[in-house]
Amino acid sequence: MLNKFRAYLEKSLPITDEQFSLISKDLQVKTFQKNEIILSQGDICNRTYFVGEGLLRSYSVDSKGKAHVIQFAPELWWISERNGLLFNEPSDFYIDAIEQTKALMIPKDYFNNAIPFLPKLQELNASMLNNSIRFMQKRINMLLSATAEERYLDFIRLYPNLTLRVPQWMIASYLGITPESLSRVRKDLAHKHFRP
Repeated sequence: MLNKFRAYLEKSLPITDEQFSLISKDLQVKTFQKNEIILSQGDICNRTYFVGEGLLRSYSVDSKGKAHVIQFAPELWWISERNGLLFNEPSDFYIDAIEQTKALMIPKDYFNNAIPFLPKLQELNASMLNNSIRFMQKRINMLLSATAEERYLDFIRLYPNLTLRVPQWMIASYLGITPESLSRVRKDLAHKHFRP
């Protein structure tokens, strides 16, 4: 698991064995079972998860009990809840495991503690934050202005390996459409000979 994390970091910055040893000594690996809830609405999130194997998701539940998927986190993705992580506020979201998942649990103060040993981590952290903001802005725009088909095609581009791993109702929830609408979109795309 730590090898995957190191390989992920090395795509963006050079790192020595000594540096990696110093910045990884407090990281914990945990296996979550399928359907296990990792964070509940109202809890305060105090860590980020780096997924090595498996699949996590974040979602909210409205007053009628309907789930709204915010994000999926397959292998080599990060997932967290920023209200708790940055502002010590109760979470608006849940995080759970769609599959059995092995993840690295990264404490909230990880980057502040690791940057003195590996200064380039500051750039990586800023880049990840900017990418997260860009991702959310695009997602909001898609939900407000794109057709169901456009949203689905964007989902496939973003998550190319998830269509067979995630139940259709979860994909529909992520897209902000009904499962019936998603079935129609998939049928229309099949008639156009589109294969995800």
